[in-house]
Formats: sequence, structure tokens, C-alpha cells
Amino acid sequence: CSPSAVELAAAHDINPGPSPGPAWQCVDITTDDVTVLAHPAYALITCRLVYRWIDDKPAFLDQIRRILALGGVFWVVTEIAGRRTTTNPALQKLGISPLDIELLTTGWSCVRTADLDVLRCYSLRP
Repeated sequence: CSPSAVELAAAHDINPGPSPGPAWQCVDITTDDVTVLAHPAYALITCRLVYRWIDDKPAFLDQIRRILALGGVFWVVTEIAGRRTTTNPALQKLGISPLDIELLTTGWSCVRTADLDVLRCYSLRP
């Protein structure tokens, strides 16, 4: 999430300040210290259209597992390689591979998926 996206979301918050609603914070989970997060664990963590671009996927998934609350959900939306109806080979490789899928889905107690055209949504529970 970019700092500008966080600023935009915070600007539209109808109850700014300390409240039971969302807290807007920008942290790069691949490089930043996650102890700066407001809470030690979260019930829902989303990863939308970025999983394919993460270089060290095993380290990323380990970090997610550390901050995902017991019983929580890690929600991933990503493109699946080869689903686009195009002859452009560069576009065919935009999604994640079967090996990436196996890495993403291994080690969770519950894995559910829903397909949306070239995208697949994953609901992963510890």
C-alpha cells in the first residue's frame, strides 16, 4: 500500500482519531520492522495483486504467519499465469506459477479459493 493510498483512505475516514474503526498505517512487510504496527496480531490481512511481485515469498509468508491472529484470515488476490486470452507471452506470465501456488497454500489449516476470470482469491487460515 502506498503512502498516498493510506493518506487518501485516512482522509475519507468518517471517525478520524482513536476509535474502534480502522487504523491507517503504511508498512512494507518485506522490509520494515513489523513491531511498529499498532497491534501484535491481526484478524484479517489482505494482499491484493502484489504477491506475484514479492521476491522472497517464503520470508513474506513467514512474516504474515507471525502477525496473523489465531483463527484469522490471510486474503490473497492474484492473477494465475496462463489465464489471459492473449498472444502476448509477456502478459501470459503476469500471474503466479503452479510452484508459487503450492508455496502460497502449503502449511495452512484451511485453504479456500474463488476464481474471478484471470484472478484467483485465496482465503488462508492458520
